Amino acid sequence: MKKSIAEFIGTFTLVLFGCGAAVIAGPNIGYTGISFAFGLALIAMAYGIGPVSGCHINPAVSLGALVAGRMSVSDFISYVIAQVLGGIAGAAVLYCIVSGKMGADGAEVAVTNLGQNGWGADYLGKYALHSAFVFEVVATFLFLVTILGVTQSSATASVAGLAIGLTLVVIHLVGIDVTGVSVNPARSIGPAVFMGGNAMSQLWLFIVAPCLGAAAAGFLFRMGILGTDE
Repeated sequence: MKKSIAEFIGTFTLVLFGCGAAVIAGPNIGYTGISFAFGLALIAMAYGIGPVSGCHINPAVSLGALVAGRMSVSDFISYVIAQVLGGIAGAAVLYCIVSGKMGADGAEVAVTNLGQNGWGADYLGKYALHSAFVFEVVATFLFLVTILGVTQSSATASVAGLAIGLTLVVIHLVGIDVTGVSVNPARSIGPAVFMGGNAMSQLWLFIVAPCLGAAAAGFLFRMGILGTDE
């Protein structure tokens, strides 16, 4: 239960502050600021809840760890449930905040953006489906290579959170214009639940692609191709 609570809080924080930076502060801080918001939120949680749960806060990370042989199936299931609920809760709080914004006429402005992921002619850089899919698979694969690499017993544990968080920053710097960057199904599910429409109809990609990338990375560590642990 302690691990599940930690994963819930961590994912809640990532969605609230990461997506919140995009929705509330985006025009002022730009893509660079948004990228660092996601990375810094992850770094904070890595040191805050890492000792409790390992700070996966991402179903793809948990899948990669499962494939790599670093967690049990029962833990994987409880982690994913907590992560998805945390993502939805974070999006719910963000929705409550954003829905209070008033227009020039004093009326509340309709909520049309919670940092939902997507692709296509109506989304940010207008990238096609194949571009979005390739980016999410490759970015998640490299993200998991970093995570599984720096959390091996032979690695320096004290800097793992920093390395992982900065990797997420780089991924966002490259990919925001493509998909808004998911590499995390729970991060995508939260906003999609409240936004519906394209965010919900395109959600499958942000579940399937990150899981494929994560599983591939986990396999390389399971086979000892990248792992150093005996």
